[in-house]
Amino acid sequence: MKIVLLVVGKSSVSHWNDALNAYRERLLHYIPFELVVIPDVKNVKNKTEAQQKNLEGVAILKVLQPNDCSVLLDERGAEFSSVQFAFWLEKKINSSPKRLVFIAGGPYGLSDEVYQTVPERIALSKMTFSHQMVRPIFVEQLYRAMTILRNEPYHHQ
Repeated sequence: MKIVLLVVGKSSVSHWNDALNAYRERLLHYIPFELVVIPDVKNVKNKTEAQQKNLEGVAILKVLQPNDCSVLLDERGAEFSSVQFAFWLEKKINSSPKRLVFIAGGPYGLSDEVYQTVPERIALSKMTFSHQMVRPIFVEQLYRAMTILRNEPYHHQ
């Protein structure tokens, strides 16, 4: 089993990248993990938000494989405490054949086609985070979930 975080566009904010890389290194001690970055859409000044989301959506769907278990990171998705998320994640890991793919949209969110193709959603919060902030926050939660499942002292109740 491999966990994939599929995101749109490179992050240019160094402190978010540093945090992401720190938690990615920690996470790799527990489970294979890959960050897949869809390139930014070109010539966005000439495109509407909907056109940009649709082009990003096409690129996202091209990356998904037939046996993937895919989940959208969406503010309207199911909400979990960190412990609940850990146990949810454990069930997914045990039942998913190859890849568990979490998808974070770009600055304008996800296209309707992505929503229709990937019905499962989880929320990091009811609040909205920038698409650059979501990356380290989510990878930290993956790491936290792994430590919870192994009964390690990182997470305090």
